[in-house]
Amino acid sequence: MYRFLIIIEKSTENYGAYSPDLPGCVAVGDTPEEVEKNMHEAIKIHVQGMIEDHEPIPTPHTTARYLDIPISDPAA
Repeated sequence: MYRFLIIIEKSTENYGAYSPDLPGCVAVGDTPEEVEKNMHEAIKIHVQGMIEDHEPIPTPHTTARYLDIPISDPAA
């Protein structure tokens, strides 16, 4: 079992996703759910290709967190 972080970004017309630990592995979709499904399949294909090519599977190192940053509005 492999576990990879994916980043989902909204564009003007659809959603895109990528995995920072798998350069070049990307997907698109019309909804967040669709891009997640497409990215799941893209990662499976990407990793299977690496296995077939006898390339090492990268160890995931990327994490993501949200930070709350309190900023005072000087105009308030």
